[in-house]
Amino acid sequence: MKVGFIGLGIMGRPMAARLLDGGHQLWVNDLAPIPPGLLEKGAVRAASGRAVAEATEAIIIMVPDTPDVAKVLLAEDGVAAGLSPGKVVVDMSSISPVETKGFAAKVEALGCSYLDAPVSGGEVGAKAGTLTIMVGGPEATFERVKPLFALMGKNITRVGENGDGQTCKVANQIIVALTIEAVGEALLFASRAGADPARVREALMGGFASSRILEVHGERMIKRTFDPGFRIKLHQKDLNLALTAARQLGLSLPNTATAQELFNACAAHGGEGWDHSAMVKALELLAGHEVA
Repeated sequence: MKVGFIGLGIMGRPMAARLLDGGHQLWVNDLAPIPPGLLEKGAVRAASGRAVAEATEAIIIMVPDTPDVAKVLLAEDGVAAGLSPGKVVVDMSSISPVETKGFAAKVEALGCSYLDAPVSGGEVGAKAGTLTIMVGGPEATFERVKPLFALMGKNITRVGENGDGQTCKVANQIIVALTIEAVGEALLFASRAGADPARVREALMGGFASSRILEVHGERMIKRTFDPGFRIKLHQKDLNLALTAARQLGLSLPNTATAQELFNACAAHGGEGWDHSAMVKALELLAGHEVA
């Protein structure tokens, strides 16, 4: 299949490489220079989103936030300008579910199909092709694109219609943030009480408290390896989506709000670019004690 890929950051770069390794022709575009490794694998550099859409059957977007998707799609030289009937736009960014429905309507008005397909699994999952992919959109379009998803992920679920994939991703980010906070508190408590946090983590990994976040991010907290990963700035964006939607729905999400304030504290200390596991640094400031 002729595939377009727009957005070649920490996540997009390895995802695009997986498509090339799977035998697909790939046209790429990004604000930053195209990674040489993709060009060496055979990717074609396109001058604009419009050029990507004109050359391909399915166009994948992987950019940081809702305004970025709007620009990629709707700018004068954007993807929408190059679409013709029958093509598919797949947004794998993590953005507003409400805005997603509007983007889908605009694409469908051009005789094309739209899927929102945000992912979870981080850079490690992107490189390994083991991402969790949460999809919203028409079932027939999902089945058409599923072979591409299968190159990038393992747990691939059509959640429902357009916007539902993004809603699922927001729910995912709530769970991840609250679990990071719980792991941080637990390891901080253990360390302050005089136990070896590394041994505590090892023991907990064999019990009911075990989780992927305890495994990966707990180790980051102990070893102080806070290079992203997934940046705090992006998790702040995702929790802002959750809290904004909660207000619109008349919901209270008190622990989500607390997690956001801890991320805000990290950002206030220059940590927007830290991995989100560095939320523990805010807890450490409150305690006057470091995990390790």
